[in-house]
Amino acid sequence: MTPLARLSGRLERLSGRLLLFAPVCLGAGVGSYFSLPEEPGPLAWTLITLAAAGLAALAWHFRRSRFAGLSFLAAGAAVVLAGLLVAGLRNETVRAPVLEFRYYGPVEGRVVKIDRSASEAVRLTLDRVRLDRVAPRRIPERVRVSLHGVQGYLDPEPGQRVAMTAFLSGPEGPVEPGGFDFRRMAWFERIGAVGYTRAPALLLAPPEGRGEVLVSRLRARISAWVLEVLPNEAGTFATAITTGDRSAMNRETVEALRGSNLAHLLAISGLHMGLLTGFVFTALRYALALVPGLADRLAIRKVAAVVALQAGAFYLALSGGNVATERAFIMVAVMFGAVLMDRRALTLRAVALAALAILLVQPESLTSPGFQMSFAATTALVAVFGYLRDWPAWNPPRILRGPVSLVIASSVAGIATAPFAAAHFNIVSHYGLLANLAAVPVMGTLVMPLAVLAAVLAPLGLGWLALEFMQYPILWILTVARFVTGLDGAVGHVPSPGPEALPLITIGGLALVLLAGRWRLAGIAPVVLALGLWAGAERPAALISPGGGLVGVLTPEGRVLSKPRGDGFAARVWLENDGDPVAQDVAHARRGFRGEAGAREIEIGGLRVVHLTGRGARERVAGACLHADLVVLSMTADAVPTGCRLFDEAALEATGALALYPDGTGFRVVSATERSGARSWTGR
Repeated sequence: MTPLARLSGRLERLSGRLLLFAPVCLGAGVGSYFSLPEEPGPLAWTLITLAAAGLAALAWHFRRSRFAGLSFLAAGAAVVLAGLLVAGLRNETVRAPVLEFRYYGPVEGRVVKIDRSASEAVRLTLDRVRLDRVAPRRIPERVRVSLHGVQGYLDPEPGQRVAMTAFLSGPEGPVEPGGFDFRRMAWFERIGAVGYTRAPALLLAPPEGRGEVLVSRLRARISAWVLEVLPNEAGTFATAITTGDRSAMNRETVEALRGSNLAHLLAISGLHMGLLTGFVFTALRYALALVPGLADRLAIRKVAAVVALQAGAFYLALSGGNVATERAFIMVAVMFGAVLMDRRALTLRAVALAALAILLVQPESLTSPGFQMSFAATTALVAVFGYLRDWPAWNPPRILRGPVSLVIASSVAGIATAPFAAAHFNIVSHYGLLANLAAVPVMGTLVMPLAVLAAVLAPLGLGWLALEFMQYPILWILTVARFVTGLDGAVGHVPSPGPEALPLITIGGLALVLLAGRWRLAGIAPVVLALGLWAGAERPAALISPGGGLVGVLTPEGRVLSKPRGDGFAARVWLENDGDPVAQDVAHARRGFRGEAGAREIEIGGLRVVHLTGRGARERVAGACLHADLVVLSMTADAVPTGCRLFDEAALEATGALALYPDGTGFRVVSATERSGARSWTGR
């Protein structure tokens, strides 16, 4: 037998798993698109399309030949290229104007979303926008404005047309090279400008609109009703799990839930969708079974499945339809579809179908923490419990089956999501399993059933009764979160990994799940390699914020910052990515910078850096250039002295944030513009 025939034979064994590999290949193509340094041109897209079509034809040809197994490789390569095409098409369909200058003046628009900013300010997302003295073709499709100052003239509600005087600008880039790029997220949400107002926002017209606006209004009214019945932190938790509205939750509660690995209880995802639809399905099935003779005339199991699916669809619309909820609803739809067709419900095929559906509609979600953590947990859980179901030795006593399954589920989900949580949030919860064992059963047996009961009783005016009872299990969950977070060493912090770590971990995990036999062990190698690269990841020796307002230098004590206040978002992100989330003033107090305020100086491996800010900073440039190797100025210089390496506001506007890395002979400067590339959302 030739080597080609042997390879074909081995690959043919995987042909039955083609559906499972389809979202993996599609995701590889989508991820490749977002990793490109520049946007492909028409010629490149034409070649990619022709190559995808050719590979698909080749797969069909191999399928009908004696090398049928090779069709698996050809089809996989075709789907990878299809992922590139899907992401590129999505990029074009969301294309909308982005504000290219700083705007100050009247802003009018219709409220489509209400949330809160990091500073707890009410934030409005507007469409049907009107800006003074801006051509209609240049007006963004959506803008997002934070309301500061005294705001006593408007009670925001989706559908209202409002007016304000605001500062707007285009979405900002990352605060360090390679960091989170808000511009890309805003691009796919069609948000072309962000800003704030300190003047009162005014109501121009009452709520109007359909679809999204009507759903948003319903969410707002339910949230207001829940908070009226439960005007405490139990009420804010209840609104988060019923409507997805977290705007009323205080930061301390969110941090306690995150530190105890219970923050997933706030995200309306598979757990909530499964608990809600499972409760509706089970309760209705038992209720119908109590009717004499009905089970003989009617397939009550299928009736219950249809009603539970409708409940899930309503919950999806009410929650705002984030990626995790969409994935959960697709999973539920596949599961109840299997019930209707008398098939097995929970399989990896259902997970694969959910991933395919989301990647085809919203390919940009691949890069989001919600998508990655949701599918990591679901895939691992379905795979592990599928293995246990087929394992002859798995037969615990009936009385222990529930508790044992809970421990296994919490452990598996925690292990599967830990790398992604650590990479995106720089947090490791050491006692997360303990918290989940104490809180998740309460969530499933009390909180979600009472939420369903509240919805059923609400039209009768008795929904408040279920909410009153619901607050006690919620308070238990919050107590568990605070207790676990307060334990010594409960929360660990890790630095951000390099760009290759998560893809390698994903490849390894998928190999362990999707490959058969001893080939599964091949998945261990990429995971070990990723963890090794993560452990050796290099953080920048120095960071300069996009506007030049802050400089951070890595020292043996941690990163020291040039200012105790100002550029707070950049400071927080830098320190979190270092795995050292201390307050900005604490980082400023570390040893390193010297000199008076407004003219701070530090040495980095023989490189002398001066940071000039505040009044009189321009006048200090010439003197600083005489003895400094690098000067950072938080405004635009009047003139640049000859031979001076100066990064002022004008220079940083072109480069974005900067990172300095030692390279043996000096320092290598990497810019955010260089790392972000020439993409649609970068405006290059």
